[in-house]
Amino acid sequence: MKIVSYKKKSAAEDGEIFAGALVASGVVPLAQFGCESVRALIEKGSSEWNSLSGEIARVPQEGRLSLSEITLVGPLPNPGKIVCVGLNYRDHAIESKMEIPSVPTVFAKYPSSVTGPDAPIVIPRMTKKADWEAELAVVIGKHAKNASEQGWEDYVFGYTILNDVSARDVQLATSQWTLGKSFDTFAPIGPCIATKDEIGDPHALNIQLSIDGVRQQNSNTRELIFRIPALIAYISSIIPLEPGDIISTGTPAGVGLGQNPQRWLRPGEEVVIEIDGIGSLRNPVVAE
Repeated sequence: MKIVSYKKKSAAEDGEIFAGALVASGVVPLAQFGCESVRALIEKGSSEWNSLSGEIARVPQEGRLSLSEITLVGPLPNPGKIVCVGLNYRDHAIESKMEIPSVPTVFAKYPSSVTGPDAPIVIPRMTKKADWEAELAVVIGKHAKNASEQGWEDYVFGYTILNDVSARDVQLATSQWTLGKSFDTFAPIGPCIATKDEIGDPHALNIQLSIDGVRQQNSNTRELIFRIPALIAYISSIIPLEPGDIISTGTPAGVGLGQNPQRWLRPGEEVVIEIDGIGSLRNPVVAE
């Protein structure tokens, strides 16, 4: 399944957020199956997810919404935690002039930074060095504490795209990265969550980012230094992971920080991230 969150266009500014399943003919609302939100769906557990697929397929056309009737928002607008992994592609560590890590470099983005597809990335007045980072994000589906690498897939609900937007001047002013990563709108997520059965191998996905049609990042998740099983095991050995948490797995080379001359996001541009099996996450850039 491909899971989305949406508002009805008649009340898109401040309306209620609903959960839906993306199908060829539009979106099937999930409230009829007792899932008022994507978080509620995740918390129901894997047996519920598996049974839903058949029920969704049987919903008649008149029970579906067309995409013209709704506005997609971030598919998980209220994640519990966003746990990010830095320097997790060898080429990105090199372009950042940082050592290849021997253990995962982990930091947080605050959930208040989440925004959705087609929503603007707002560059705050406080930074002059806003950067982009295309990332595959893992949505956790089950409580994990001291999880083993062998059973890692049991803890995964699905996968989405996350743009780890970063104010480099704020981020690198200290050794602590969280504030420079957590401005409002600095975590675009979407357009959907592809449940794990939709993705054959999350370590074989093309990942690309373009700005105004010009390719900036072009890699594949096979280049991850620390793969998803290792990340789930390592992180859960320190902090428990809960349903609705996100692990963002890191970004490949091609960020603005690593270019010569360095290149930063500019108001008026459009950023598009594409990952196989998930889709395209598109966001315009505006000034505060």
